[in-house]
Amino acid sequence: MSPFVLKKSLPATGLLALCLLVASPAVLADALWLEHTATGARAHMGQTLQRAPTLPPLLAPRAFLPDGKDLPLALQGAHVDVALDGTAADLRLNASQVTGPAGLTHYQARLGRQDTRAVNDLELVPTTPGGNTFKLVWKGQAVAAAQVNVDTSAGWHRTLIPAADGTVQLETPFPGLYVLEVSAKVNGSVTVDGKKYNDVRHTATLSFEVPR
Repeated sequence: MSPFVLKKSLPATGLLALCLLVASPAVLADALWLEHTATGARAHMGQTLQRAPTLPPLLAPRAFLPDGKDLPLALQGAHVDVALDGTAADLRLNASQVTGPAGLTHYQARLGRQDTRAVNDLELVPTTPGGNTFKLVWKGQAVAAAQVNVDTSAGWHRTLIPAADGTVQLETPFPGLYVLEVSAKVNGSVTVDGKKYNDVRHTATLSFEVPR
């Protein structure tokens, strides 16, 4: 992956800069994404039609609603199940993974496109409830992605390039599940549980269903 360095200044968060990564052709190979089930929601890795057979060890997985309410979850080996109790609110699921001696990846998955606010550090957000235009937000500030990958349950893949204002627009010609993904690398280090990580990445997904 080759990094795209953002020229826009970022808030003072102790992190020096953010690089948005140009994703490899293996769309969503290393992303965590969500879909609805009959009893709630389920998180997977891999593509919508080629899901990873097992999840990597995940640190501190957390599922929650926009108001911060935590939801019960269960790690099942190949996926994570989340109990939703019929709520229509957008759902987030966050987790981390140690990817090497100094590597840490933060996964930030979102299900639903009604909420126009960003809750996660890195999040794709619709500009209007239920809309097909999205902006990327990093710690509350809109930034421009290098590109956004799209994977669907219909086997349709696209790469979206931002417009001049940094937004991306997505056509939804097929019914089914759509998953948007973007990855970013933080220039700087973080310390978690007393361990320092110099290679820190964020991977954000936004998934939603287009009805038949």
